[in-house]
Order: sequence, then C-alpha cells, then structure tokens
Amino acid sequence: MATATLISVDEYLKTTYRPDCDYVDGEVLERSLGEQDHSDLQSELVFYFRARRRQWKCHAFAEQRVQVSAKRFRIPDVCVILGAKPSDQIFRTPPFLCIEVLSKDDTLDSLQARVDDYLNFGVTYVWVMNPRTRRAWVYTASGIEEAKDGMLRTQKPELTVSLKELFAGLDE
Repeated sequence: MATATLISVDEYLKTTYRPDCDYVDGEVLERSLGEQDHSDLQSELVFYFRARRRQWKCHAFAEQRVQVSAKRFRIPDVCVILGAKPSDQIFRTPPFLCIEVLSKDDTLDSLQARVDDYLNFGVTYVWVMNPRTRRAWVYTASGIEEAKDGMLRTQKPELTVSLKELFAGLDE
C-alpha cells in the first residue's frame, strides 16, 4: 500500500500547483476538474453571482483558497462572501456559501469530507451541483436537502437561484 508524502503548511503555501490542490493534514490532494461541463457550470455560477453583486451585496470567487483549519486548505469551485470584498489572498474566515460542481471522478467520500470541512469551519451553506444530471443539493449544519423544486435558496440574506435559469446558460 502506497503512503502519501507529507509536507508542511509552509511548503504547501510556497508551492504553485496547476491546477491548485487542496491540502489536508499534510497531504496535497488533487481536485477533479478540467472537463467542459464542470468548467461551464462553474463559470455560469460566478457570472450569475457577479451580475447580482450590488443587489445581493456579495462577491463570488472561483477556485479561491480557503483555510478551513490550521492544517486544512480547501478550494471550492465557487465561494460567495457577503459584504465588502475581502483583501486577503487566502480566506481565513468562513464564506457564506461554498459551491462544489461535481466531476465524473468525484467520490462520495471525498465530497463528504469537503462538505464537512466547510460546515465545521462555519460556512453557512454548501451547494453541490451535478452538471450532467442538473440536480443540486443544499447542505447546512442541520442536514442535506435536494433542490427538488428547482430553486437553491439561502436565508439571512435570502438569495434564490433558479436551476432552470442557471442551466439554461449552459445550453446557449
């Protein structure tokens, strides 16, 4: 059985990864991405939030490093911060929303570990979206719910995203 080579947080932060990688307890973890359906939905999400940033008083970031604990850095596909635009290059306070776009190679175990890290860090909402099936789920500290009515929602503030409208942008 192969063992991973462990590196320090300092070494992780000084190293450039292309694409960027998560860092979990000394191990550098590659992320699944790079295919059109993933990239297309990720771009659509950033555009959707940025087009509403003044109205919703939020900022959306693609593939932003977020330090979720002393020895863990995650890179959500999209994260949304409420209020003023942060000046930090690495986010060390919880985003309001982290969004993960599923790739065909993602596993349930790796997805759940990412969601758990976000929620344990204090992220209020985690949305998981599948571009192939066009389904989405909302994770919060109180559980998980599929967006069966076609709407992704948050509270405080109330933000509503229509899956139909979002996915329509993928068909153009």
